[in-house]
Amino acid sequence: MSEKKRMSFSADFKAKVALEAIHGVKTLNEIAQEFDVHPVQVSN
Repeated sequence: MSEKKRMSFSADFKAKVALEAIHGVKTLNEIAQEFDVHPVQVSN
C-alpha cells in the first residue's frame, strides 16, 4: 500500500484563500477550483 502525504499550505496561501472568501465576489466552489482545494477547506 502506498501512503498519501497530507498537503501542507503556507500561511500566505491560506491568507489569499481566506481573503477571497471574505470578499464574497466568488462562490466557494469558484475559489476552490482556482486554488485547487476542496470547497469544505475554503469554508473552514
